[in-house]
Amino acid sequence: MKVLIDTNVILDVLIGNQPHVVSSASFLKLCGTAVTGMLAASQTTDIFYILRREGKGAAEAKALIMKLTDRLTVIDVTSADVKSALESGMQDYEDALLAFGGMRHKADYAEYFA
Repeated sequence: MKVLIDTNVILDVLIGNQPHVVSSASFLKLCGTAVTGMLAASQTTDIFYILRREGKGAAEAKALIMKLTDRLTVIDVTSADVKSALESGMQDYEDALLAFGGMRHKADYAEYFA
């Protein structure tokens, strides 16, 4: 199964967001084994920014993102995905962008099912 992981699930684990950290960590542990977890390259900038805002140093934030790329498949986002997301009518642009990238990469589950 291929699953595009929402940014908030990743951040739950990286910043210890209670009460979600336990279930989010359990899911991320499946990635690379029973589940092919996917991360859009565009998500890494948001993750880096939020980790820094939460007090992580730049080196630590980079190291955490590197660990993510070891466990998750990084997918690209194209101009066609951007245009589709903007034209989709979805309320949340970031979710729309992830949904269209996930669909193009044939995710079994992405934002568009939420």
